[in-house]
Amino acid sequence: MTQTVDELRNEIRQAVGRYERIESTAFTKEALAAICTTVSYDIDTHNLPSKPQMRAGILWKIGELDDDTPEQATHPFRKAELEAIAAVLQDEK
Repeated sequence: MTQTVDELRNEIRQAVGRYERIESTAFTKEALAAICTTVSYDIDTHNLPSKPQMRAGILWKIGELDDDTPEQATHPFRKAELEAIAAVLQDEK
């Protein structure tokens, strides 16, 4: 059975040490920062970049984008992107 988007988000949250969320929400900046750290995308954790920048960086680091241009990631992660992120995080365990 395939996972829902909410289940994928929660799996990713837990893999990076964040808390599972009951309600359906996109990632917070703090959760995106935790994912960035886990996939080795270097960010300033004291002055977090924009959500599109962090999403693009994550997708670039896992091989889903050719670079970390924020214009390529202006929307929340889509299901296929969440599946790719979850797969990479699963491999890192």
